[in-house]
Amino acid sequence: MKDIRIARIPQSESLPVVSTTAAPTAADQRVLVRMRAAALNFADILKSRGQYQEAQPFPFVPGLEGAGEVITAPAESGLMPGDRVAVWAPGTMTEVMAVPADACLKIPDNMSFDQAAGFQIAYGTSHLALVHRAGLQAGETLAVLGAAGGVGLTAVQIGRAIGARVIGVARVPERLGIVAEAGADDLIDSDDSPDLKAALREFGPIDVVYDPVGAEPGLAAFGALRRGGRFLIIGFAGGKPPRLPLNHALVKNIAIYGFYWGGYRDLDRQALRDSLAQCFALFADGKLAPHAGEVLDLDQIAEGYRLLEARKTTGKVIIRL
Repeated sequence: MKDIRIARIPQSESLPVVSTTAAPTAADQRVLVRMRAAALNFADILKSRGQYQEAQPFPFVPGLEGAGEVITAPAESGLMPGDRVAVWAPGTMTEVMAVPADACLKIPDNMSFDQAAGFQIAYGTSHLALVHRAGLQAGETLAVLGAAGGVGLTAVQIGRAIGARVIGVARVPERLGIVAEAGADDLIDSDDSPDLKAALREFGPIDVVYDPVGAEPGLAAFGALRRGGRFLIIGFAGGKPPRLPLNHALVKNIAIYGFYWGGYRDLDRQALRDSLAQCFALFADGKLAPHAGEVLDLDQIAEGYRLLEARKTTGKVIIRL
């Protein structure tokens, strides 16, 4: 079979390569999956540089999520040969992989392999963070920073599906149009709003802030939270964490939640699995619509890495296997 290999910590122009290796065989309590598609995430870039928080020995097969068809499965897994499944496990950039049964979920009939491959981390992050951690409720107001980004768009859609009022913060009118299509009720152009805190406050009290940006925008959004509000730390695309004033959190009874989706594999695997099942159900009901990104063939993997590093795609980069 073919797979992708990261042989060593890359220097300037070193990129992942396609290799040929022996396919795995069925093992006890493992599901053997013929992978059809896998998604690239920025975590894959960091891993290839040796900069990810969960270090992985070189060489390794990249990819953290994908989708395919079951070849064989343990009888107690509830899966059958031919079942279409999503897979969340390290090493999805391969034609065949053996994974634990609880790392697989059946995908809706109306979902393609390409959609399923790039669905899990982005939508899983927003759903588990908003529902499980922040307890977002219908009728509350959610502010989403970086709303035109990969996870930002999913937060907008999930907030809308829950019944919250959603304020999308993004840059450039064209990208704000994408946020509006995702279901945001109100839009803020961060390039055209020198005082983001004041702009958010104009839309009324903010119950929950979803922050994958950090830096100054994160600090501004924190200042717009109502008393008793909740602040979700998702990432630091702005280059650094926001310098949150903890004394304000104290006197305003604001809850600050750090959230890392991958950590739930060990922290609460069942919560992660249940959240994904709810996301797939929302997709099947037409309430979630993944934004189309780049779809590339296996031999275009290096181009996929370049696109992701340059941030030249608004959706997921999908590799067809």
